[in-house]
Amino acid sequence: MKKLLTLTETSSKIIQGEKLIIAGVEELLAKLPNGEWIGGTIPYFMGDDGGVFSTELLLVETLPNYINNIKIKMYNDVNLPHFANDEFKDGFSVILIPAFSKIHEDFAKHSGTYDNIFNVPLIGWITGVDLNKINELKPKVFDGKSGQSSDCDAIVMHVELPTTKYANIDIVNVFNQGDGDLIVFPTSGFSAENCYVNGKLVNFAEYLTSNNINTQLPLVANYYNTMFNVSFQSLEDNKVNFYAPVFKDVEYKIATPVENYVKNFTSIVEDLSINPTFSCNCILNYLYAELEGKKTANIQGPMTFGEIAYQLLNQTMVYLTIKEY
Repeated sequence: MKKLLTLTETSSKIIQGEKLIIAGVEELLAKLPNGEWIGGTIPYFMGDDGGVFSTELLLVETLPNYINNIKIKMYNDVNLPHFANDEFKDGFSVILIPAFSKIHEDFAKHSGTYDNIFNVPLIGWITGVDLNKINELKPKVFDGKSGQSSDCDAIVMHVELPTTKYANIDIVNVFNQGDGDLIVFPTSGFSAENCYVNGKLVNFAEYLTSNNINTQLPLVANYYNTMFNVSFQSLEDNKVNFYAPVFKDVEYKIATPVENYVKNFTSIVEDLSINPTFSCNCILNYLYAELEGKKTANIQGPMTFGEIAYQLLNQTMVYLTIKEY
């Protein structure tokens, strides 16, 4: 199904009552009519013909027509930890959070402690902007029901499924832990000055520089044989900044280099026969793997500033499928 649509095509779907998750630039999202949709800002997509940057098209995920009931609600940093109280017992939730906001940081650090967060599947992404205008524009989320937008709140669409169906969330991560040094941080956060490398306390920025570490490769932690990435944002003033938090006492290693991202990704998708209802991937994969104009199997979706599968992830595709019991 075609997912990259014009403003007119998207508006028509909204007017027809379709339930949508929409990605695009603020100027387009602000012109859409009210309806059963949520949206977030981003101009990078994996579209019908491959990776693309566009300020004229919208990436539209259409929920299946057998979904009759949804709830759309905006949450602030105070009530977001209780968002699961609004979920349907049979269903899933889609969350969009603006990058660089307090609620982004709070969710990244504390989502694992939110009330009943693992009761039903939670998927979503961190909204962003044109990387060339990152100091000019603020990422936003949109409540299509009311027409309200925000750069400091999260928007959630709670979706109810028929009792004959269930939602499943999974990830595709082409990165694995390398065989290099073991890295442990003494505190959790989006930045770090010091860390333990093989048990020795060092300045992390100096360690990365002196060892010529390729910071396009993420830190990878192994949680029960599932790999979770933390991506590097910048090195400055002897401090390292990340796109997601590192956590105290978790064992990290620098990822093994990936020779051909598209080939590796496509192989995983085809082996697993993935055909998702909803998916998103990371802007860093788009940049570092030079995905503009390249297709990643049959996967389409926004290329985001962070991916959510219950918790914040980096350099990972997250996807949701709906299956029959």
